[in-house]
Amino acid sequence: MRPIDEISAIVVDECIAIHRELGPGLFENVYETVLAGRLGTRGLKVARQVPVPLTVDGHSFDAAFRIDILVEDRLILEIKSVEKLSKAHARQLLTYLRIFKQPVGLLLNFSEATMKDGIRRMVNDHKPE
Repeated sequence: MRPIDEISAIVVDECIAIHRELGPGLFENVYETVLAGRLGTRGLKVARQVPVPLTVDGHSFDAAFRIDILVEDRLILEIKSVEKLSKAHARQLLTYLRIFKQPVGLLLNFSEATMKDGIRRMVNDHKPE
């Protein structure tokens, strides 16, 4: 099993390359599709639009929300293409991490002038490997 930080580094490299090639301002699903393909080519297990069940007050919801991309069954990627990331975007990813019981996620905004400015690493009780 690859360390989560190694997986994150591969994702960041591919995001930067995609942003340089395609530029900012496309729809989120374009970036999601291209990124998923590139990560798969790099040998990573990738799942898109992963439904996550939720149970609240005894009621079960099969697909309460969907993770944009799940890498190696452990790194959650939330893809955005917005002018600026908001606190709501960060809270969304943190909630996904908590419900899915994962330690690390990346919030990726492809609409920034540079991809470096559009990457936020979020942690949920992460202990380095």
